[in-house]
Amino acid sequence: MRTLALAIGLVAAQSAHAAEPLNVVATFSILGDMTQNVGGDRVHVTTLVGPGGDLHVFNPTPRQAGVLAEADAVVMNGLALEGWLERLVEATGYDGPVIAAAHDVTPLPAGDDDEDADGGHQEAAHHHHHGVYDPHAWQDLSNAVLYVDAIAEGLSAADPEGAETYRANADAYIAKLTALDAEAKADMATIPEDGRTVLTNHDAFAYFGKAYGVTFIAPQGISTEAEPSAQDVAALVRQIREDGVDALFLESVADNRLVEQIAAETGVTIGGELYSDALSGPDGDGSTYLSMMRHNLGVLVKALGKGV
Repeated sequence: MRTLALAIGLVAAQSAHAAEPLNVVATFSILGDMTQNVGGDRVHVTTLVGPGGDLHVFNPTPRQAGVLAEADAVVMNGLALEGWLERLVEATGYDGPVIAAAHDVTPLPAGDDDEDADGGHQEAAHHHHHGVYDPHAWQDLSNAVLYVDAIAEGLSAADPEGAETYRANADAYIAKLTALDAEAKADMATIPEDGRTVLTNHDAFAYFGKAYGVTFIAPQGISTEAEPSAQDVAALVRQIREDGVDALFLESVADNRLVEQIAAETGVTIGGELYSDALSGPDGDGSTYLSMMRHNLGVLVKALGKGV
């Protein structure tokens, strides 16, 4: 009887261990959502910079450092977006795997200004950036597919027993990403090419512009920390008056007073709010990556379609 009880106890312990989810830390909310979609029930995801947070100005708390220290895997964007992560990893002593989701993306140069002929973005009044490449690659849904593949591969390496589950989850999620990518291209094609120039607060939409044929200009550079000079703003207002802009958009994680000032000076109507670097809260329009991209697409098409 004692032997049977011991055996049952061992089986229970093994089952509990098998059911214990992998503790994964994602650096910001968009990656957290992608990781949850790939990991499903096999992972417990903690996001360092949560919904509505600005990872450009992130300062980890002692509690967040403790969570990282106990993690089984970390998912980061890469492309120099999380300049604080290496120091945080060293400080916490974390020595597990770090999955760079953007590893296989073909990056755009930071402050790139040569894409306007193909419908991409053009040079803003002045650029400020912290790296060689623009890190906002998730704004192109085809890049998100590469993100998901990288996350699935990384989780599989950290938890080989779950590899089949991660691949199946990733494939199902990629099917949704691919369908929305096709929908985005079809919807944007309904807008005349000469009516797709918009202004946002900071330069976070170059990948979106290249993928879907929208020209973005921005008074701030890659980082929301950048502060455009008065000369920058004056030059941008002149550019808008001379060349025209089809709509202005606010951003969910930025100080939008400058865009509102430009709208007042130029008379161009604000077309809505876009999500750039973070998801919304659970009750918002961008609580998941898919809903965030769908929201951005819908707001842009609606505003540009009306000729705002």
